[in-house]
Amino acid sequence: MSPLLTLTIIIAYFGILFAISYFSGRKANNAGFFSGNRQSSWYLVAFSTIGAAISGVTFVSVPGMVATANFSYMQMVLGFAVGQFIIAFVLIPLFYRMNLTSIYEYLENRFGVSSYKTGAWLFFISKMLG
Repeated sequence: MSPLLTLTIIIAYFGILFAISYFSGRKANNAGFFSGNRQSSWYLVAFSTIGAAISGVTFVSVPGMVATANFSYMQMVLGFAVGQFIIAFVLIPLFYRMNLTSIYEYLENRFGVSSYKTGAWLFFISKMLG
């Protein structure tokens, strides 16, 4: 494939993405984006969290890690499954009942602003450390 054709395809792809976002986003707001306007059932949202947690990096890095670590990654997968189960059947129904968008909103409502900020900082630090 020639470089010009590749560049044309990439530009067309981004043009289509911008057009879709422009026409679909004119009537949207942040609350609707993060909550789906509360039109999706909680179990559908629960399963979509699995898709959101999996990235392209997962598909590239996990097979290499499994090959080098002799399937020790399977322990993490089992932990992920337990975590997703808890999210699906405990947190998401709770979020729907309390009309919440994030765990930080729950922490703030339940325990106060300092708890919300502590949770946010701990998440940030955990992501920075890997």
